[in-house]
Amino acid sequence: MNILFIMYDQLRFDYLGCAGHPHLKTPHFDRVAEMGARFTNAYVQSPICGASRMCFYTGRYASSHGAQWNGFPLRVGEQTLGDHLRNTGMDCWLIGKTHMKADAAGMARLGLAPDSMIGARQAECGFDSWIRDDGLWAYGPDGYYDEKRSPYNEYLKSKGYDGENPWADYANAGISDDQIASGWMFRNADKPANIREEDSETPWLTSETIAFMEQAKGPWCAHVSYIKPHWPYIVPAPYHDMFGKNHVPQAKRHDVERDNPHPVFGAYMENKIAQAFQRDEVREKVIPAYMGLIKQCDDQLGRLLAYLEETDTLKDTMIVLTADHGDYLGDHWLGEKDLFHEQSVKVPMIIFDPRDTADSTRGTSCDALVESIDLAATFVEAAGGEVPDHIIEGRSLLPWLRGERPEWREFAISEYDYSATPQAVKLGLNPRDARLFMVFDGRYKMMHAEGGFRPMLFDLQHDPDEFDDLAKTDSHADVLERMYGMLAQWGRRMSQRVTRSEQEIIAMRGASGRKGVLPFLYDGSEVPEELTQTYRGALRQTYTEGGD
Repeated sequence: MNILFIMYDQLRFDYLGCAGHPHLKTPHFDRVAEMGARFTNAYVQSPICGASRMCFYTGRYASSHGAQWNGFPLRVGEQTLGDHLRNTGMDCWLIGKTHMKADAAGMARLGLAPDSMIGARQAECGFDSWIRDDGLWAYGPDGYYDEKRSPYNEYLKSKGYDGENPWADYANAGISDDQIASGWMFRNADKPANIREEDSETPWLTSETIAFMEQAKGPWCAHVSYIKPHWPYIVPAPYHDMFGKNHVPQAKRHDVERDNPHPVFGAYMENKIAQAFQRDEVREKVIPAYMGLIKQCDDQLGRLLAYLEETDTLKDTMIVLTADHGDYLGDHWLGEKDLFHEQSVKVPMIIFDPRDTADSTRGTSCDALVESIDLAATFVEAAGGEVPDHIIEGRSLLPWLRGERPEWREFAISEYDYSATPQAVKLGLNPRDARLFMVFDGRYKMMHAEGGFRPMLFDLQHDPDEFDDLAKTDSHADVLERMYGMLAQWGRRMSQRVTRSEQEIIAMRGASGRKGVLPFLYDGSEVPEELTQTYRGALRQTYTEGGD
């Protein structure tokens, strides 16, 4: 069996037809949900691109692997999906984005050449790279945002798009009065991108995926990682005007949220992206473009499904659809992601397992508390391996797909290190204190902030929109105490003993005695006689030779 692991960047959990969106029809996402199962309470372990993806790829929490924000290198030696799957005989390939920064200093310390097989895998998050494109080819006074080459820009140049950076001038820009209308400007979001639709980013990556599958020899796992619907929010025709102001929902925000807000929440409500999305004219232009980008993603998913059907390989391919985080789009007075409201930290997760063992759950939904790190364990088990649970901290979802009800977690965790952000500076925090933690037990969601701040607390059973911060008063002290107990329990987890499994440790118990190491004895009667046979035999031989 092969695994097609598809990730969309900044795709909200509720912007799919199968999730109940009132206007956005996504028949291909919905089809995969009908073929498989939809996990309706899936949470990422960090609501920021780089850290979240490193959790997906390692199966470990952000504080376990340490790459806790964009541009924080994943330390050399950290085991990833590629390492675990290759142990089972399955190749692991990258097609698209990882947002991973290599630990160049660590590689140099160990003498790992970047152009060696091991070095290349270390530099690509453990994947073998079919094509890597992180999708942000912005250019400023200090050079490109992404220092690597742009394979997409090279593709565009081969198609006749001129200039040094056609990503910015064509794929993510429109035209206004014969001038480039940059996709960075929200006022241009309703314009069609100045590019042939088939040459835009999402179809291009789909074509690369099909090219990979045409030549691939299984078993393989292909991580197909689309940059969209991540900003810049601009999409080519015909998707640019499929939706309009009448399809933009009222923002989920309430004035009570701005009344004595948590200081971290308050700081984020005052940043530039939040202030932009607090304007109705921004939402009325951006959200239709965002929906158009998702519609294009759905159509391209249809291309992949058609290819699998035409080649009769759908029956042999597990398909996983998910996202690295969501997008506030003006809800809670915020834009982008970063905090722990549902719009940011909750993601779609749809899994189609073609095997007969999953027949009983086809077309169903599961409300178990799922974490993004569970996919790594799921893939290892699906590939026929044993999950190394001393390394991978997630849990396999295959029992749920088989219709079982396994013993499961009582709460989900997410973390956010915002030490490199202007909000940390504004709050006067040292980098080590600019950290947030979420604990969610299925009803109550608590956010803890280091640095001496009070927590935040929401009761999603009675306040599903997360407007009423219960921690503003002392009325829920007992709930907070229980949530802090969960956080403490999680904090005591064994996360760094990755070189020995539980089974190996059990086998080590008493092993030194069988190799002659018997310290602290008085006369040998303290241990089983079998462990002192050699010693006693040596004594008898000594006495015999000595004549005593």
